[in-house]
Amino acid sequence: MSDSDLLDVTVDQGTALLTLNDPGRRNIISGALVDRVCAAFDELEADPEVTAVVITGAGSAFCAGADLADLLAAADGDSAGVRRVYDGFLRVARSPLPTVAAVNGPAVGAGFNLALACDVRIAGASAWFDTRFLKIGLHPGGGHTWMLHRLVGPQTAAALVLFGERLDGAAAAAAGLVLRCVPDDELLTAALQLAGRTRGVDPELLRRTKQTLRTAGDGRGHDDVLADETREQLWSLGLPDTRERLDAFRKELGG
Repeated sequence: MSDSDLLDVTVDQGTALLTLNDPGRRNIISGALVDRVCAAFDELEADPEVTAVVITGAGSAFCAGADLADLLAAADGDSAGVRRVYDGFLRVARSPLPTVAAVNGPAVGAGFNLALACDVRIAGASAWFDTRFLKIGLHPGGGHTWMLHRLVGPQTAAALVLFGERLDGAAAAAAGLVLRCVPDDELLTAALQLAGRTRGVDPELLRRTKQTLRTAGDGRGHDDVLADETREQLWSLGLPDTRERLDAFRKELGG
């Protein structure tokens, strides 16, 4: 398989679908895959027609973690490979585009981080989540503890990281790790339908709103977030079709 085949990218009506395409190795995060992911996001973010991104895995796994060769190299003193693995899911986390992970199977270690890096996660019935860091003698990395803690709280995070608890799709939904768990054959449809709800929303409005959501969760006070929202809402009133939409809603309400 050539490096260019490691990631399949399609765009339909504003929704991009990125499929990790190395099923023989359970879609591990290799340096070549990271390059493809970063390049794909560069292109998608430059396209004003793209409003959301769905990420899933080919075959029976979402992503089984980092390439062990990179981990072994880091054990010998060369940390470049591990940091490159970080670049893949951090590129997703830092994207201004709304992102959905369609977790179709195991999400392990760095693959778990990739799912955590997305704004929303939907799990198939065959999905399961395993940090696995301590099991292989590693301290968690890539912001894993921070991302996990803010989603599921200290107790569940501790159970997963310290005690090796593994959550299937249904348990992940109950814990708040994923939005919902659906039958495997409905997973991609559910994720694409969710992402498709961004269609028709001004792309810059989406990006600015995602940034506000991101900063609102950074421990800032209500007054700071209120000031941000006021500034951005006043900006949005100047968008070309906002007045038309407001007028249409007013007429629907009989105003």
